[in-house]
Amino acid sequence: MADKSPRRPRAATPKGFRDYFGAEVTERKAMLDRIAAVYHRYGFDPLETSAVETVEALGKFLPDVDRPNEGVFAWQDEDADWLALRYDLTAPLARVAAQYRNDLPSPYRRYAMGAVWRNEKPGPGRFRQFYQCDADTVGSASVAADAEICAMLADALEEVGIPRGDYVVKVNNRKVLNGVMEVAGLAGEDKDAERGIVLRAIDKIDRLGADGVRALLGEGRKDESGDFTKGAGLSSEQAEVVMGFTTARRDTGAATVARLRELVGGSVIGAEGVDELEAIASLLEAQGYGPDRIVLDPGVVRGLGYYTGPVYEAELTFEILDEKGRKRQFGSVAGGGRYDGLVKRFTGQDVPATGVSIGVDRLLAALRAKGRVAGLSEGPVVVTVMDRERMADYMGMVGELRQAGIRAEVYLGNPKNFGNQLKYADKRASPVAVIQGGNEAEAGTVILKDLILGAKIAESATLEEWKDRPAQVEVPRADLVAAVRKMLGQ
Repeated sequence: MADKSPRRPRAATPKGFRDYFGAEVTERKAMLDRIAAVYHRYGFDPLETSAVETVEALGKFLPDVDRPNEGVFAWQDEDADWLALRYDLTAPLARVAAQYRNDLPSPYRRYAMGAVWRNEKPGPGRFRQFYQCDADTVGSASVAADAEICAMLADALEEVGIPRGDYVVKVNNRKVLNGVMEVAGLAGEDKDAERGIVLRAIDKIDRLGADGVRALLGEGRKDESGDFTKGAGLSSEQAEVVMGFTTARRDTGAATVARLRELVGGSVIGAEGVDELEAIASLLEAQGYGPDRIVLDPGVVRGLGYYTGPVYEAELTFEILDEKGRKRQFGSVAGGGRYDGLVKRFTGQDVPATGVSIGVDRLLAALRAKGRVAGLSEGPVVVTVMDRERMADYMGMVGELRQAGIRAEVYLGNPKNFGNQLKYADKRASPVAVIQGGNEAEAGTVILKDLILGAKIAESATLEEWKDRPAQVEVPRADLVAAVRKMLGQ
């Protein structure tokens, strides 16, 4: 007879998704709290929006508007409206700015932190759900708003533990590139296709190098597999004008500005972009943000197809080892820029906006690489159970520790095997175990076992370390809180 019992569900996360456990969640929250404190100090207010938006509101962020479920997780509700999980945190901001425009202050300054979802092919380190941390100013056309975002980004990186010298915020401007294209003979609607190829080409300069980009600006490029990508068809003279833009950075901001003025020639839009970069540099210098923190760099090309003015990117400059043991720079952890016109989709009126998005997972990985989050993963003090009948005494101990602000818990598993209790404490990354058997209870004492130093002693702790902080001590029960605090280094 066939077994008709229901099939058990498979215990596995969906492809492209992952679970986050205690230390990871704690570390992320601590990092975001520090970033939020910086944003708050700058006068930005928090905003939480729904994880679900209408496909219409997401609009241009969809890879293919004719296929609403391509690129986003979308479904059709009972009213026949298409809904989707938010693709980023900027589209919801545009909707909020339009929906509440009569109630919000202008400019509106907000920050948002949360998960976003993308229905894209997953890969190593590439997930369909990830966290973003955004800050934006909506309603100000002043480049002072752009300068402020750059300064705030630099402050946020230092606040979470990236020291000066280990990062740089690079600033560029889309208008300068527009001016360069005008000089190269790529202005006008009839050159839309060529401009698109140029933008995509220079966006790949980090991966393809100057020669690869130059090939794409010309007739095209054949990759290692033999596939050919058609180029923009520019002449060698035109290509050199564009390549000059990507390599225009000089030793000082003033020299970079001077070189860009040469490149944009008589282009009005190009000159406007150079003026904006010069103004941003001046505003940042007035606040004490020198080239050791923020620089003008026309080599920043990511997002130039989307942004309308200043563009910025935060790059970490220290080296890490990749999966093959090779040294490489960590790279970008944040990016943003000015995107005037986004709110216009809803209102029909131009509403200037500028903002930045921090890649939460990448920044957290950088902090781990620098050893800046190790202290955040410490588990609770574990009060072990030696006698089931004395659970009230153990609960009294853990209550005292909690009231003193010490993270603590009583072991609630089967206390029969004491070794299993210590194994549990190890799995919890507990720094201290509290032990009180019958003899200790009669003597009015408790035993404190330093689990972290105990493990170190088995490895490499010196005799002096052992004498200074023994792995196990017996103290009066009345001194429990003070003794635990001392062992924790508080």
